[in-house]
Amino acid sequence: MSTDTTPLTGAALPGTPLSSTPLSSTPRTALRRHRERGSTDREDLYAVLDAGLICHLGVIADGAPRVLPTTYGRLGDALYLHGSSANAGFTAADGQQVCVTVTHLDGLVCARTVFHHSVNYRSAMVFGTARISTDDSERTLALRTIVEHLVPGQWETARQPTRKEMAATAVLVVPLDEASVKIRTGPPVDDPEDHGLDVWAGVLPAAVTFGTPQPDPALREGIPVPAQLVTRGACPP
Repeated sequence: MSTDTTPLTGAALPGTPLSSTPLSSTPRTALRRHRERGSTDREDLYAVLDAGLICHLGVIADGAPRVLPTTYGRLGDALYLHGSSANAGFTAADGQQVCVTVTHLDGLVCARTVFHHSVNYRSAMVFGTARISTDDSERTLALRTIVEHLVPGQWETARQPTRKEMAATAVLVVPLDEASVKIRTGPPVDDPEDHGLDVWAGVLPAAVTFGTPQPDPALREGIPVPAQLVTRGACPP
């Protein structure tokens, strides 16, 4: 492993182009229940992925299933995930079929009956053969995509990764060729005969919010909160 601590400045590869074809309809992606909630529009897939911050990677490692939460970023029709190069789940995923999911909770749906309680959500499930990137330019591009997905503008603010740090980082690439999208919105769907019950029914909205940035105790005085965190959080400018 290299001990070079010089920041990387390699040129980035262009992103994979966006596909104009509808989402696949395969036995794995075909919806069997509530088909009306499904979407074959790729723009809906991109919207769900781009709005999320954490994905879950499902993979078989050492003969047993694992579900790994991790951060990610999308560029074109490629989904980039990152983790430790010593992560057994990432190593097992290379060249194998995996499943990646992203889910947003948008509200708790309270019905008049227990049976019709539900949640409003947006979800995406991606299937594909994953590969660990070994190309330095693609790896740098992937990490930049992930960082910029989490906090736009942070890549240029922070120090760039060194070769030693890159060697300790694995980048997994999953194509967006086979995926399904499912979305539920709206009020509860009670049976008409239950509408007369004296039970409140409706939706309790839910959303991810950011608070006021909390400085590192070791932060030197005089360093202001960067603009991108002011935008992300609840910090006054």
